[in-house]
Amino acid sequence: MMKKTLTLLVLLFIGFKATAQDKLPTRSVFLELGGAGLPYSFNYDFRFDKERMDSWGMRVGAGGYSTQEDHFFSLPVMVNKLYGKGPHYFEFGFGATFFAYDESNYTYCESGYFDSNGVFICTSSVIQESNYQFILPVDGSPSVMGTINIGYRRIPVDGGFTWRFNLTPIFNNNGFWPLYAGIGFGYAF
Repeated sequence: MMKKTLTLLVLLFIGFKATAQDKLPTRSVFLELGGAGLPYSFNYDFRFDKERMDSWGMRVGAGGYSTQEDHFFSLPVMVNKLYGKGPHYFEFGFGATFFAYDESNYTYCESGYFDSNGVFICTSSVIQESNYQFILPVDGSPSVMGTINIGYRRIPVDGGFTWRFNLTPIFNNNGFWPLYAGIGFGYAF
């Protein structure tokens, strides 16, 4: 009886282990410099069909930066399709990046005088408006940039370290910039 139970447990373990190894790494988390997140972004990517790597999927991320003068936040959302066999894939995708930034309009005084109490009185001021752009001019904050993704993605068959590089043309109502690019690395599971 003990021998049969032990044999059954070993067979179940081997079967479970074989099934676990057959699971495709259809999800990944990665850091991308450039690309759809604009300056950089942390992303989550997944396939809609968990049985096939060469299928449609989606990615969602968040990125940005903050300095004493500037604050910028981006949210890339894209659908993408992989073509090929593991570990090498051609990737094509499209989507939008929503972003917000500080609009730094400021006023400075061109001329003025000090009154009898020592308070400066401005007689002529100029408002300097922000003329923000990220490669292309934008009309204000928040805003949106259209993105296209064409590139290479390496995903190990059993998961693990993954990397990518891509050409990411960006566009909005003020123009089109075809030569923007990105490189990313992360973990596929």
